[in-house]
Amino acid sequence: MTGLHGELTVPGDKSISHRAVMFGSLAKGTTRITHFLEGADCLSTISCFRKMGIDIEKTDGEVLVHGKGLHGLSAPSEILDVGNSGTTTRLISGILAGQDFDCELNGDASIQSRPMKRIMTPLSLMGADIESIKGNGCAPLRIRGKKLHAAHYNSPVASAQVKSCVLLAGMYADGITSVTEPVLSRNHTELMLNYFGAHVNSIDTTASIEPEPFLEARDITVPGDISSAAYFIAAGLLTSGSEILLKNVGINPTRDGMLRICKAMGADITLLNVNDDGEPTADLLVRTSTLHGTTIGGSVIPALIDEIPMLAVMAAFADGTTIIKDAAELKVKESDRIAVMVENLSRMGADITATDDGMIIHGGRPLHGAEIDSHLDHRIAMSFAVAGTIVDGPLSILGGDCVNISYPDFYSDLYKLGE
Repeated sequence: MTGLHGELTVPGDKSISHRAVMFGSLAKGTTRITHFLEGADCLSTISCFRKMGIDIEKTDGEVLVHGKGLHGLSAPSEILDVGNSGTTTRLISGILAGQDFDCELNGDASIQSRPMKRIMTPLSLMGADIESIKGNGCAPLRIRGKKLHAAHYNSPVASAQVKSCVLLAGMYADGITSVTEPVLSRNHTELMLNYFGAHVNSIDTTASIEPEPFLEARDITVPGDISSAAYFIAAGLLTSGSEILLKNVGINPTRDGMLRICKAMGADITLLNVNDDGEPTADLLVRTSTLHGTTIGGSVIPALIDEIPMLAVMAAFADGTTIIKDAAELKVKESDRIAVMVENLSRMGADITATDDGMIIHGGRPLHGAEIDSHLDHRIAMSFAVAGTIVDGPLSILGGDCVNISYPDFYSDLYKLGE
């Protein structure tokens, strides 16, 4: 493919779409959500709250959540199926821990292998009754609702899902609950809870919440997901003769690590129409660039953890060496993304080595098409789809339909830029 051109509006932010449904369900009144992400993960969140008695209407481009207030959920008559969604699993657990009913959560094979002790520990500290049914620290989970106690939790990982779980449980506690992270993770929960009327205070890497907030319904326009934009940023930078405009992309400072690293690699990206009201957004003008290697690690990692597979592909095409470190969290995503990226890029001829917490990529070697195994990980599939538009020879992706988890129209959007 030579020369990508045109404008594109990427789907709504997955993290924000999840939270809009959850918090709207706990608010009084009707929350109107526009540009909601129609991906399988967010639909799992809608399904779970419908099973707990929340009326949620879904039309093209709009979701109406008829919330019943903080204590308005009712006991589900069946297991809550979270599908492939770690966000749904971990955030909803914080909400369920403080209810007056019991329930079970379960999901697909990937969810049943993802670590849930990271939320079970702080919830138990607050007096919650949460159990891994198989005793392996993973889903399925059984949660027996109880009165919760306020606590301060020092999280060993920088995880917005852990932080959000604790803060949501804190709404049902008997005092101010707080959580401190080693590095600041994405702050969509803090911003949106305050927008709905909660009292969340953030100082450095500590967030605290007052109990029993009165949440009021709000209108929410979901910005474009920078994690979805990342693939088109990469495609525009790597494909010769390209200039593309990505409209209304979220550039929250806790999520903009992709932009920071692209700049460090020599990328030509211009931010236009910047809007700092609430969740900051901008249009991104991306032009073909000659990229060079860099080091990716430290405090930037939580701000780009989902974009690392795409950055690894970019590094393989860039001049020089790229080192990705401090990213052991990649091992417990939808797949072991360190192992899977090394496996697949090696098949394409890349010089890449796995480390305990990342990878080392010596870029600039000629790459070729290959059979890629996505391991049913949507971010792996999309990253290699971009690579496939650049290399010589056919590239096929096993399990490529997994992109439906976050971006059902991904392939058509990618190819229409090259028409």
